Amino acid sequence: MKTLSRLLAATVFGATLAAGCTSLGEKFAGTRVDDTAITSNVKAKFVADTAVSALNIKVNTYQGTVQLSGFAKSAEEAERAVQLARSVGGVKMVKNDIRLTQ
Repeated sequence: MKTLSRLLAATVFGATLAAGCTSLGEKFAGTRVDDTAITSNVKAKFVADTAVSALNIKVNTYQGTVQLSGFAKSAEEAERAVQLARSVGGVKMVKNDIRLTQ
């Protein structure tokens, strides 16, 4: 009887653990797709805008936070890149790590 109780407890624990991992994986998979879409949309806005060099500014997104890095020719270009990134749907925050070239 003791062995049966332990087996049942182990089965319930294993099923609970497996269910938790499955839903966790789906959550992160959805976040990854959203982040990829945000990154693509920000880059597309950079390409369409003549004031921002899409080749010199890199875009990374993690859980809705967009990080901009790379180099801009002016403070105005860097600020325009931030404005464009903020205008994309799903963006929660923009972190500006753009450096100015001399």
